[in-house]
Amino acid sequence: MNEGRSLNGSTTDDAIVLERVTKRFGEVTAVDDISLVIRTGEFFSMLGPSGCGKTTTLRMIAGFETPDQGRIMLQGRDVTVAAPQKRNVNMVFQSYGLFPHMTVAENISFGPRIKKLGRAEIEARVSEILRTVRLEGMAERRPAQLSGGQQQRVALARALVNRPAALLLDEPLGALDLKLRKEMQLELKDLQTRTGTTFVYVTHDQEEAMTMSDRIAVMHGGVVEQLASPRDLYQRPATPFVAGFIGTSNLITLRFDRREGGMVVMDLGEGQRILAPDPGAEVAEALITVRPEWIKRSSGAVGDRTSVVSGTIVDVVYLGSLTQLIVDLPTGDRLSVHQLNDEVGAAEPRPGERVLLQWAPEHSYVIGSKAHLPDLVAGAEDPSIGSQPHRKVGRP
Repeated sequence: MNEGRSLNGSTTDDAIVLERVTKRFGEVTAVDDISLVIRTGEFFSMLGPSGCGKTTTLRMIAGFETPDQGRIMLQGRDVTVAAPQKRNVNMVFQSYGLFPHMTVAENISFGPRIKKLGRAEIEARVSEILRTVRLEGMAERRPAQLSGGQQQRVALARALVNRPAALLLDEPLGALDLKLRKEMQLELKDLQTRTGTTFVYVTHDQEEAMTMSDRIAVMHGGVVEQLASPRDLYQRPATPFVAGFIGTSNLITLRFDRREGGMVVMDLGEGQRILAPDPGAEVAEALITVRPEWIKRSSGAVGDRTSVVSGTIVDVVYLGSLTQLIVDLPTGDRLSVHQLNDEVGAAEPRPGERVLLQWAPEHSYVIGSKAHLPDLVAGAEDPSIGSQPHRKVGRP
């Protein structure tokens, strides 16, 4: 498939299409000219901090808000101003919204009864969805007799029983404790895979989005900063915001002292340097990101095509499976370094200790470098990538 295709190439195979959608609340622009193509059957997440526009976007898809500009398509049909009940989508919220006086089966069958389906059809659908969410045998229980995770599955079953074109989920796991939330993340992805339903998921938790999603739209200030697979977002961020929001990242301003062998080099003296793949741009410096797990402690000589810097450990944080070192460099930069604890050895690092660090040049990723983004999902045709938030989104 052509991942750089514009929205004009969207088809009825796409579950949801947003074309240059804007939403304002008074003087505040909550969503600013965004375009998205969400394919049928994918787990699609909108990720970002509070106030970035993700929930407003979801509410416009659901029909609870109307765009001030732009168009929303659902399975090829324009639903921009259609009422929520006229859209074949269902929404699941953080609060389960179950009827406490009804049994599980009665809660689930509420939607089909409103649609006036036949009794046999309703019973068949309820039985099927109870198996799907693994709640067989609990049809006659009431919500108060269920755990938080079971109540969440009832809410999902109630939303799925009407067989919507897409299920919209607004931070649905926020009320659960950490352990249960992690379990439900895996259950949600498994449920989406088994049903084949398009899931559109809103969260501020980057780990949650990375765990479940096929693609993620990272939002900030009402725009889509980047839309890509979890792997591309982590390894090839398009903007500094994405680099800092997705996982832990070291951001370094790399001065282009010289170019050689397809690399740009910043010389730090005394045999130290930082290298990165040459982005080809005629600029004097660029912002690079280096993930903490790519940086290793060096005990001896390193090759000419390796980044190598010395610094002073200012903090050591034990994180269970790994140890995090905070290292100050003579350049004024501060690096976070992750070491697996089976690599730390008997001599544990201590604050105040001098350390020599190294990493491969390809792990110095020049943020927004188009030269190294041949398969980036979003912004493939947008010349502003890496310098301004982009809004063009291609098909997956």
